[in-house]
Amino acid sequence: MKPETHPDYHDITVTCSCGNTFQTRSALGDEQLHLDVCSACHPFYTGQQKIVDTAGRVDKFRRKYGMS
Repeated sequence: MKPETHPDYHDITVTCSCGNTFQTRSALGDEQLHLDVCSACHPFYTGQQKIVDTAGRVDKFRRKYGMS
């Protein structure tokens, strides 16, 4: 590798708005990173994801393609 071409890669602390914190490595200049959502509180990962149905489109799709 050529010297002085790669950024400094160091440990940082990531803090989510839910209170979850973890350590990772990054080329960011800051020592901390603040997130709005993480894998501990995001509905997709927690299993609380809900399908927003407007005008019955999900039911119409399920009837059309025979999904229960």
